[in-house]
Amino acid sequence: MDLKLLDALLDRAGEPPFRARQVWRWMAGGAASYAEMTDLPAPLRERLAEELPLSSLDLEREARARDGTQKALFRTADGKAVEAVLMRYRDARRSLCLSSQSGCPLTCTFCATGRMRFARNLTASEILDQALHFRRAEPVDHAVFMGMGEPMLNLDAVLEACQRLPSIGIAHRRTAISTVGWLPGIERLATEGPPVRVALSLHAADEALRSELMPVNDRYPLADVLAACRRWSERRRMAVFVEYLMLDGVNDRYEQALALARVLQPREAFKVNLIPYNPTDSGFEGSTRAAIDAFRAALEERGLRATVRLTRGREIDAACGQLAARVA
Repeated sequence: MDLKLLDALLDRAGEPPFRARQVWRWMAGGAASYAEMTDLPAPLRERLAEELPLSSLDLEREARARDGTQKALFRTADGKAVEAVLMRYRDARRSLCLSSQSGCPLTCTFCATGRMRFARNLTASEILDQALHFRRAEPVDHAVFMGMGEPMLNLDAVLEACQRLPSIGIAHRRTAISTVGWLPGIERLATEGPPVRVALSLHAADEALRSELMPVNDRYPLADVLAACRRWSERRRMAVFVEYLMLDGVNDRYEQALALARVLQPREAFKVNLIPYNPTDSGFEGSTRAAIDAFRAALEERGLRATVRLTRGREIDAACGQLAARVA
């Protein structure tokens, strides 16, 4: 729902300010229509239904993988493509992967979204409407801004959305904002906004290789980004999640694991998440399971916490790095 339009409509109707809070409370609880909002006057419910769409996004189509992962392709009012994903886990977690932009202006070589044409930043309402779409079906409890776009390039809207996620059921500490290393955003998050978590897409400890994979490294070198992450960790008293995509023959050798362990100091400030590569048309191949296990062991031997991400939704192009406005 466009919350700014809601405020304007209620103001024109002469309604008291608490009406907006009532509407939001129903929306956050999973209401699928204004008719359900029984503590609103009937004439107001009718006017809202006539004048204000329940969502600022139009659902174009959905796909569901065998593992329960669900991907939705939306269109904004001006026709821009947006994708979001609901990941269902056996331990009953329900985690959302949210987009902050339509497309992405950064051109990471391994990412399908980076090859889309960048359209624009999303509003806070458009971000929230991705979450509300899935909330109408079932409760949700985790969120990651790892969908389309670089969240730090739209940080005001992302933080505005984060402020409202707890009322949907997603606590701040169960929300993570992922970044390729956009330094000004990391620095802002050390002192501004709710206590959400930060995830850094690192993918190479060597500056030259990282610049080859992620051109943003030429603008904000890894050494500076890691220094900002350490300051964030010290200030927020949380570890930075380090995302490391495992690419066969590119960044998965033993000596590269040692290099990663050297730069991620102090080790208490970081937790590594090794990500099996999800196929795109980038030309890369994923590391073998043996290579991933050996890489993880090398990190753990040096005191770093390391996990291997459970891949979800790969068959419907819903996994990490695959979002590109296509639904299988």
